[in-house]
Amino acid sequence: MLDKVIFPADHDPRVSSLYALNEIDAKAPIETVWKMLVEAETWFEHFPPENQIEILDGGRELVEGTRFTRHTVGFSMRCIVTEFVPMRRLAWSTLVDGDETASTAYHGWVLTPTDTGTHILTEETLQGPFYLEEIGRKAPGALYDYHQTWVEGLAHRAETLAGTVAA
Repeated sequence: MLDKVIFPADHDPRVSSLYALNEIDAKAPIETVWKMLVEAETWFEHFPPENQIEILDGGRELVEGTRFTRHTVGFSMRCIVTEFVPMRRLAWSTLVDGDETASTAYHGWVLTPTDTGTHILTEETLQGPFYLEEIGRKAPGALYDYHQTWVEGLAHRAETLAGTVAA
């Protein structure tokens, strides 16, 4: 059985307003996929919508406690890395700038080595009125679709870097 994201109790998928789980197998080493995840300011290379990331703590890679900002899907967000297990797990919590409802998100990644490369799993839960309106009501299914495009881009770019892309 594959590992899943370890959510804080208030973001457990069973009590969350919105939830998405996406996964894919990549024919690329876990080291390649991991490097792509922790180098957040280069996410746009495999997922163009994530082209406005800034690590605020002065480093080049995400680690536990790293604060970063991102502007995506039309909103500026503040994030902090809450889980970091090298080559295996990465997660962060998110607040949206200007959201007076205190809505929150929790996004995690789990990498599992396979016989042919890496299994990539991502899950996210969204809580609060802001997300219910902007994602739930205005864009049903968008959370799943967004992450599916992200995992596919991540896998393809990792395979390209590893030289394992099928013709």
